[in-house]
Amino acid sequence: DKAAVARALGCDVVIDRRAEDVVAAVKAATGGRGADVIYDPVGGDAYQQSAKCVAFEGRIVVVGFASGTIPTPALNHALVKNYSVLGLHWGLYARLDPAAVLQCHDTLTALAAKGTVKPLVAERVPFAGAADAVQRVADGTTTGRLVVLPEGARA
Repeated sequence: DKAAVARALGCDVVIDRRAEDVVAAVKAATGGRGADVIYDPVGGDAYQQSAKCVAFEGRIVVVGFASGTIPTPALNHALVKNYSVLGLHWGLYARLDPAAVLQCHDTLTALAAKGTVKPLVAERVPFAGAADAVQRVADGTTTGRLVVLPEGARA
């Protein structure tokens, strides 16, 4: 479902990790070069695939471990391919660099106002359905953002 939504939204390349060989698909889409930047909120096997298809002097940005498995990067591989592994813990910015949070918020708000960034709100659920909505996000069965509405709010 996520791949279909991505295609409908106009993504140039969509790779379904459950139905395709991710490494082969990335290599094919990039003419064998690999991806310059990889955003990895999953960890586990997804990280291992990322390391196999990152480009020379590329970057893997580790954002989380939704798979539940924290990978152990092979630093010799990073050295051989000359790529970087970067950690991004967004929550630390609120404490260590709150001005960056405000700047990002202002930038994203301006991009949304111009229509450059269009977040996909797939569903609005009443507060009573919040637990189920959060579980569906955790299960990976959603295809966009879910908005939980406060009691009395209209969808």
